[in-house]
Amino acid sequence: MTERLGIIMNGVTGRMGTNQHLVRSILAIRAAGGIVLKDGTRVVPDPVLVGRNASKVKALADAYGVSRYTTDLDAALGNKQDAIYFDTVSTDLRKANVERAIAAGKHIYCEKPLAMSSADALELYRAATQAGLKHGVVQDKLFLPGLRKIRRLVESGFFGRILAVKGDFGYWVFDGSGVPAQRPSWNYRRKDGGGIILDMLCHWRYVLDGLFGEVKAVSCYGANFMPKRWDEEGKPYAADADDAAFSTFELEGGIIAQINSSWCTRVRRDDLVTFQVDGTAGSAVAGLTRCFIQPLAATPKPVWNPDERRQENLFADWQELPDTEEYDNGFRMEWEMFIRHVLEGAPFKWNFLEGAKGVQLAELGLKSWAERRWVEVPKLEV
Repeated sequence: MTERLGIIMNGVTGRMGTNQHLVRSILAIRAAGGIVLKDGTRVVPDPVLVGRNASKVKALADAYGVSRYTTDLDAALGNKQDAIYFDTVSTDLRKANVERAIAAGKHIYCEKPLAMSSADALELYRAATQAGLKHGVVQDKLFLPGLRKIRRLVESGFFGRILAVKGDFGYWVFDGSGVPAQRPSWNYRRKDGGGIILDMLCHWRYVLDGLFGEVKAVSCYGANFMPKRWDEEGKPYAADADDAAFSTFELEGGIIAQINSSWCTRVRRDDLVTFQVDGTAGSAVAGLTRCFIQPLAATPKPVWNPDERRQENLFADWQELPDTEEYDNGFRMEWEMFIRHVLEGAPFKWNFLEGAKGVQLAELGLKSWAERRWVEVPKLEV
């Protein structure tokens, strides 16, 4: 038996919404014939695209053969044949949209950050839970092949006692004055929910909590390196949000994590994001897809000598982990898990409460920056 699953997709005319959520997730699932549930039912997604710009949403629908699209969110939410609402609009609009979806009785899946504040995020968690709705937040980096390999190493005990985690994220985002910017302009305006601390500390919360240990405290310093940028129409605007952040986290078990995040840096490393994990028994460095290891028994014994040019290749001392399984698109994997959660009650841990934890860490990172001090991360009261 085959059944349709109506999904309201709001905001997918943006780069991430189009590529990762619509094309590589929902349309890819549909092209594969849908998802087969435990009872044998085959569920095929039937999206309706929602956007504020009529020409953009029509062009997107036409480009990918999607028959349903609209600029009327309330009309879309009023269709009782559509069970899931997905939101990937700018952060400042998300809370109001999600509240409308809750009132309409839709199960809800959202991009992060879930809201502009942890108080708002918790309010959404309570409202959706009290309404008996399923809810989830995109936590895509846990599904990256590189970090899945790190998880495998952690679970196998490869590292021994983990000592520290070092993360380096970012790349040069053009200011739009000559070369068009590769990120939307709202990312750099505070009033629209922009800023790298609000964006990336939400990611780092679930990565650190999920792989290494619960975050207990944060010290963060932000920067607004490029206060003037040019928008999608080539017009200059005040880019008043932070575009770089330098953060240190204390994790449970005494692990220290340091993660630099920047949209004002040029890449000379293995990938756009890398994580190095150091332990008593070995170390590993992972990017988006690849992972390299150096166990204790194969660790070289370097000697500091600044007077001679180093001859050996330090990269050669690392061994790449093989791909022992196929790695599907991470966004699609989490979408399939959420759909199963909605339709057959399968486990899905990344709910609105987990999303609120990410917003909380971003808030505390901003507080740490403003007050120039370490800030404890308390347990959220629900």
